[in-house]
Amino acid sequence: METLLISTAIVALAEIGDKTQLLSLILAAKYRKPWPICIGILVATLVNHALAGSVGALVARSLSPETLKWIVAASFFAVALWTLKPDRADDEQASRGARYGVFAATVIAFFVAEMGDKTQIATVVLAAQYRPLWQVVAGTTVGMLLANVPVVWLGSRFASKLPMKAARVAAAALFAALGVWILVR
Repeated sequence: METLLISTAIVALAEIGDKTQLLSLILAAKYRKPWPICIGILVATLVNHALAGSVGALVARSLSPETLKWIVAASFFAVALWTLKPDRADDEQASRGARYGVFAATVIAFFVAEMGDKTQIATVVLAAQYRPLWQVVAGTTVGMLLANVPVVWLGSRFASKLPMKAARVAAAALFAALGVWILVR
């Protein structure tokens, strides 16, 4: 259960102000159909994070525990710094797949936007450190939904009231604390 909760908290915090959260806002404003958007976010995140988690688990099996410890700690520190940088989303991503409907547009846009994103990298790092893999993937997916579903349902009124800088600092501090914890554990 610890793996699920840690994964959820890390990704939910890291996602605040992230480009995929901005993409959620764009999709909500453009299509005004929250159910297919939310289900599309779920599907895209599950697939993306299952692949990312599998990479993390594979890396963990390929390296010695000592090497893995240093790589995971360094990765947490790097993601902590990356989290401090605000993201931007462009409207072009929201249009990908639009001819196939709102659900397809969301799945395609979210999957592409999440490639190489800090929450995807965090999923790789978490899967390299924590077991079982399904709890990492479930936790990171729940974290994405916790951050994005309210934006879809409440739109720009909700997103404009979030203290983005404070959320980024809190997420960065959490990633840095996990890096320290990995090193001293």
